[in-house]
Amino acid sequence: MLVSGATMDDAGVYKLTEETALVQTVDFFTPMVDDPYIFGQVAAVNSLSDVYAMGGKPLTAMNIITFPTSCLDLGILREILAGGAEKLKEAEALLVGGHTVEDSEPKYGMAVTGIVDPQEILTNQGAQEGDALVLTKPIGVGILTTALKGELLTAREMDAVVDTMLELNKTAAELLKDFEAHACTDVTGFGLLGHAWEMVKDSKVSFKLQLGKIPVITGAYDYAQMGIVPGGARRNLAYLQQNVDWLGQIGDVDKDLLCDPQTAGGLLAALPQSQADLYLKALAKKGMEASIIGVVVHGAGKIIVEGN
Repeated sequence: MLVSGATMDDAGVYKLTEETALVQTVDFFTPMVDDPYIFGQVAAVNSLSDVYAMGGKPLTAMNIITFPTSCLDLGILREILAGGAEKLKEAEALLVGGHTVEDSEPKYGMAVTGIVDPQEILTNQGAQEGDALVLTKPIGVGILTTALKGELLTAREMDAVVDTMLELNKTAAELLKDFEAHACTDVTGFGLLGHAWEMVKDSKVSFKLQLGKIPVITGAYDYAQMGIVPGGARRNLAYLQQNVDWLGQIGDVDKDLLCDPQTAGGLLAALPQSQADLYLKALAKKGMEASIIGVVVHGAGKIIVEGN
């Protein structure tokens, strides 16, 4: 076993040969959007993301489904599965089966298996002092999907959050292989700060994040100001309080955003400062935006957030 759950990493990695290791992960959840096809797409993107975060290539997937056949039309289930299959095709991975259980609430996700060269595994450990921290997607998904449940989103805001969730981390991960990344994770349920802390908690470095450089999806800040924040954000914040140093002007809204649970979030990678801008340029050529949001400094496993 090369990577296990002991480090709170994104997936398990099991060595098969000197050239090949298996990457295995599983994830599923309840709908965060009303459209079943989009829900299926997002769930697939989220499930595939853990393999990309480890530097791997997804090969196969198995559907995991719960569905209330007694009260919902099976056409909804077909749309969910069609959305997931579309994203698997984009990822060049194969659906090889799955399992369905009758339940009172629909849930969907995948168990994904991929491969990676044992010498090229990316884990959430290993960030080095002086590294730049790059985030490949904006944050705010949890806040916006909470607002969606209240039917508050404008069409523009809806498009922004859906576009973010539907973007595979495939290209970002593939391009990262051209650089000397020291650590990587994907930002999901623990929020940006939670996953950042997992990267430093057992190390001799800390992450210094610049609040003004962290990208936020259109509308998320405004809804957070209105108090439309998922309960998970507040739980994440309470859990992290002892491990975060807040410097400068940082309000409660900013803290909520930084701890906002993400669905199908971007990659957070630590790589040499001299390579960070080149990585951003490589992403831009593919039509993707990313941001350098901070730096790795000497420390004892803290997250330092500098306000504006």
